[in-house]
Amino acid sequence: MRILVIRFRQMGDAILATPLLSTLHRSFPDAELHFVLNERIAPLFEGHPAISRIITFSEAERHAPLTYLRKVWQTVHQTHYDAIIDMRSTLNTMPFALFSLRSKNRIGIRKPYTFGIYNYRIEGCEDAESMITHNLKLAEPLKPAVTDRNLTLSITEKEKTVFRTYMQHEGIDFNRPVMLVGVTAKLENKTWAEDRMTETLRRLLDTFPHLQLIFNYAPGREAENARRIYEHLGANPHIFLQIQAKSPRELAAMAANCTAYFGNEGGGRHIVHAMGKPSLVVCSPLASKTTWLPQDTDVLAWGIDANDATIEKVWNQLLAFCKKLAI
Repeated sequence: MRILVIRFRQMGDAILATPLLSTLHRSFPDAELHFVLNERIAPLFEGHPAISRIITFSEAERHAPLTYLRKVWQTVHQTHYDAIIDMRSTLNTMPFALFSLRSKNRIGIRKPYTFGIYNYRIEGCEDAESMITHNLKLAEPLKPAVTDRNLTLSITEKEKTVFRTYMQHEGIDFNRPVMLVGVTAKLENKTWAEDRMTETLRRLLDTFPHLQLIFNYAPGREAENARRIYEHLGANPHIFLQIQAKSPRELAAMAANCTAYFGNEGGGRHIVHAMGKPSLVVCSPLASKTTWLPQDTDVLAWGIDANDATIEKVWNQLLAFCKKLAI
């Protein structure tokens, strides 16, 4: 059996697809499982045990209609797929199923325009539903024998060791806890207020003076925000601004060498979870913790919705989180 799973969009969304991939792999160990995603995040999924083949689309290909449709046609006609699972089921992704109407199982999301394209359609993610639960429903038409709800990535021990050596060279003492901090975010409307983040981190450093913080941020606006918070905290020597991951795989290797994560919800937090590390996040008004935080895995994942994210409430949660981890 050959199964094609399509999951364009961002890094965090793709990582949230890994429970579906693992469920399919464990249920059908002899099947070929092909995964379609954006080219720029594809390296993060290299070596994943559930994925037989990664099929990538560049931004240029995705925004050139004729080029895109030609590649979709070639993808589904070079390999006959027994099942096509379209995790978004948008007008952009529907051609995979449309060009493969002979596939026995064409699974997508119930939308007004998807009738007749998919022979199995599930409802969209409900307000109080976990995204993992929603994604796993896409496997139900295939009657999987087992269910795997864990977020997973495959980062080699060599990659982890190389990054650990780099962290030590930059001054990290692994005899003390290390917290990765999502101090800012890509989009302003997904970023917790800077003054609140600054005050919370000030209390954290005062209460746990042995704790080491690594600020995680991207170049540009995020870097400016991180530098400003660092300066407001008096350039505290326990904050490591210079330790940077140059790729998502390096970020995963860094997460593997950290004790925990605190900060804004986003793709970085999903990587942390996939590396088996606990996290406490402040969700944006656009991201419900019920939907985006796994609640029933072995990895601790706490979250605070934007409506509750006052300094006092976040600090009390963070204090409880650190005590639970014996930081």
